[in-house]
Amino acid sequence: MDYIQQAYNSLHDWWRYVIGIVVVFFFWQVIGMIPLLIFIGIEVLNGADMSVATDIASMANLLGNNLFLFLMLISFAVGLVGIVLTSKVLHKQSFLQLTTTRPKIDWKRFWFIFIIWAIFSIGSTYLSFYLAPEDYVFNLNLKPFLILCAIVVVFIPLQTSFEEYFLRGYLMQGFGVIVKNRWFPLLITSLIFGLLHGFNPEVEKLGPIIMVFYIGTGLLLGIMTLMDEGLELALGFHAANNMFVALLVTSDWSALQTDALLTHTADPAKMTITEIVAPVLIVYPILLLILSKKYGWTNWKAKLFGKVTEPPKEDYKIIE
Repeated sequence: MDYIQQAYNSLHDWWRYVIGIVVVFFFWQVIGMIPLLIFIGIEVLNGADMSVATDIASMANLLGNNLFLFLMLISFAVGLVGIVLTSKVLHKQSFLQLTTTRPKIDWKRFWFIFIIWAIFSIGSTYLSFYLAPEDYVFNLNLKPFLILCAIVVVFIPLQTSFEEYFLRGYLMQGFGVIVKNRWFPLLITSLIFGLLHGFNPEVEKLGPIIMVFYIGTGLLLGIMTLMDEGLELALGFHAANNMFVALLVTSDWSALQTDALLTHTADPAKMTITEIVAPVLIVYPILLLILSKKYGWTNWKAKLFGKVTEPPKEDYKIIE
């Protein structure tokens, strides 16, 4: 039984997924945003301009980078709780079956790709700094940076896990058993991933071309999930990517406003199309090739574009 087919082990009526999406959204964007709104409200009562509540950079400046990051990440942690509860209560699905087809979560897979992408992130950042040091300001402030490290280590994995369990987990399986194929869940979850990041301030600065990067990253994570029959690789990649982005580089126009080691000061409009799409067209295929060799991926066409068939009744038990 493959990763999408595991949804047949749970209650998988289409209307359950509709309700589930609403519940997860409520946890994530309503309950999870309460702490941030409380702190902004306190500042407004103390005389701050209410307009700061609509701009990421202004909110970070008002509350401080670390506090704002912490409060923003809380919403994802609460959203992750919503996914776990929805899966357990509404679908009667175990956390393991939402995660992987393996008998237990394979943390070796998680750490393998985490380390690979951490090395790449550090190396590519160093190379960029070495080639154009005038585009960066080194701004290490030890105390805020150490606080940032603590927040990143604890809460960034919760943020990235929320996105992976919701998109590549809950929705991938849900769309798969509803439409009975694999290409649609792969495509639609990648588009949703891109659209969710479409609200980031980077889109305004870099233009619509940045959506190629976001959607392409969604495709990469979806391919990992379907080919590897589990979320471990997607979880590791996403966690490493966001953690090192938060720690290494920030800018006044990025979604992550942090006390990172470097501040990128160059005009984002100067970035070329090649710089934006190169990871999608060059780096990501190389990464998939490495993973396919290590884990022996085969039958790409069937796993990415084949039909989703209901397993024989003796292979699973629907919990009533």
